Amino acid sequence: MTISATHQIHRLDGRRVAVHDLTPDAPAGAPVVLLCHAAPGSGVFDPDPEATAARGIRLISFDRPGYGGSDPVGDGAFATVDGAADDAAALLETILEPGATAAVAGWSAGGRVALALAARRPDLVSRVAVIGTPAPDEDVQWIPEEHRSGIEALRDAPAAVAHEALGAAFAPVLAALSGDARFGLVGIDEADGPVLAEHGVADRLRAMLDEALVQGGAGLMADIAGYTLRPWGFDPAEVKASVLLGYGSADHIGRAHGLWWQRALPDARLDVVDGAGHLVVVPRWKALLAFLCREAV
Repeated sequence: MTISATHQIHRLDGRRVAVHDLTPDAPAGAPVVLLCHAAPGSGVFDPDPEATAARGIRLISFDRPGYGGSDPVGDGAFATVDGAADDAAALLETILEPGATAAVAGWSAGGRVALALAARRPDLVSRVAVIGTPAPDEDVQWIPEEHRSGIEALRDAPAAVAHEALGAAFAPVLAALSGDARFGLVGIDEADGPVLAEHGVADRLRAMLDEALVQGGAGLMADIAGYTLRPWGFDPAEVKASVLLGYGSADHIGRAHGLWWQRALPDARLDVVDGAGHLVVVPRWKALLAFLCREAV
């Protein structure tokens, strides 16, 4: 399999975590921004490379367990939100100077990881951008009804049982999808048509999904189990960094979710983009970077 990771870091449990340096030509000492990917997803996705380059940052990302070039978690273990945050912290510790911090962004499922990192390691995080990230389902329902009962039946199941059951349930779905039909796996729908039509966007999403699914559905099943069946490992009230919440008014993960996070976080501002869908991360990336780099937006 072809993996585009720049390098890998090795965790204490022996896992390899694939790291993607999306701006290899960034100048020495450039501000670091860590982007946490969607589900399914991988660290190869830059929402807007022109905006990234213009900002002069070092944009990095990594693959969560089972995606791209990252090893799955071990047998009997869940790939949890806080576990992914700890992987992110380990990555930042390898690239930041002592005492330095990074800005962190998370799109969709990645927003939970970004917030968990900020809560668990405030010494590493300056600011956070959360884009299209669901609130807990028990507070703002978003899990489709056809999946809800199956997930609840696995609530107390061991990790191996949960992964096997989810794999069996989703295997026909993954097998039936090819090409751009896979965009729906990320929550992209007709509301995102104008953004998808922009130069390069669809190509970057195709590359992201190609890498996300290189190990089959392993990453997706691990992600779903980790964020639906296990605690997220952080309290939003523990996030001390300033947070910008970006949501699309036409997204099924929209304003109601942003309002929940705004109430739960100590220092958060909500930005709802009229008419935008789940790909709101693309048109708002320039503004999100301005916030992360401490400019007024």
